[in-house]
Amino acid sequence: MERDIVDARKAMNLSQWDTYSADQQQTFEAKIVQETKSHEMPLLQYRVIHWSASITPSDIQALTQWAHNPATGAVDSAVVAASNGDPVRGETVFEKRCTGCHALTQNHEGPQLKGIFGRTSGAISGFPYSDALKKANITWNDQSLEKWLTDPDAFLPGNNMDFLVAKPQERADLIAYFKKSAGK
Repeated sequence: MERDIVDARKAMNLSQWDTYSADQQQTFEAKIVQETKSHEMPLLQYRVIHWSASITPSDIQALTQWAHNPATGAVDSAVVAASNGDPVRGETVFEKRCTGCHALTQNHEGPQLKGIFGRTSGAISGFPYSDALKKANITWNDQSLEKWLTDPDAFLPGNNMDFLVAKPQERADLIAYFKKSAGK
């Protein structure tokens, strides 16, 4: 157990939460929720020891609400509508914030995003989308991507994306980058 604690603190030390940048905190929040939703945490050896302990859907909902708390930096999405995105900055944001789960041309934990602008939700063949996203029939455009990146759970409950982009300018830049990558 001591080894697991030492290794975990190297990756993320909750006792030093306030020393992490807002971007790092948001990334950690998303990873915490994703690993909990996918039942990767707690580790199997601890579930065996504490066999009667379980994470309930309401626990996951509370954790998701914590991760998407407006105090973490979420802002009014109307601000973005008035700003113009820069695809060059968007590429930087993509590399910095999105590549942990996504790539442009390959599926990873998230689906490939090249050509996302103008595509229908759940359209990448063979990718295991959530039922909610498969059935949503959303066409990804300025408005839908803005809502999705602002708060995926508020926009489409039951999806598997636990990461949001709190800064309006970063969202606008990402959307501009997605447009450019789709040739729009």
